[in-house]
Amino acid sequence: MDDGAAPGRRADDITDPRILLWILMIVYVLNFLDRQIVNILAEPISRDLGLSDTQIGLMTGLAFALFYTLLGIPIARYADNSRTNRVGLISVSLAAWSVMTALCGMAQNFVQLLLARIGVGVGEAGCTPAAHSLISDSVAPEKRSSAIAFYGIGI
Repeated sequence: MDDGAAPGRRADDITDPRILLWILMIVYVLNFLDRQIVNILAEPISRDLGLSDTQIGLMTGLAFALFYTLLGIPIARYADNSRTNRVGLISVSLAAWSVMTALCGMAQNFVQLLLARIGVGVGEAGCTPAAHSLISDSVAPEKRSSAIAFYGIGI
């Protein structure tokens, strides 16, 4: 089956690296904002749900970071698989962390908020590995470090 990809390129590669980099950078901005919004609103959330400082710390730190970091390596390996649609992986990740961020806003208690934050970490874990894989395959080696730096502007 012809997937339209040029020889040596994957079907999910975007032809123009500049468009790819702008899209990935915007997705990374959304990634960062969704990650930080709970930290920004920690005081009102704590007041509204009656959370302790320990609960706020777990929710803003460990709940997110543990799953984000633990899933990063396996997702990176998956993203580098030649059969993986990395654009699809980023899209699913974006949808997942966005839904989980919305669920954070609907949480009625600490457990719901904690589970939603874990979901944000799981969702966001799929973005950067797939983005780096796409950039590595789409940008010439001599321009790759600049491309990764441009992507990093998102934070």
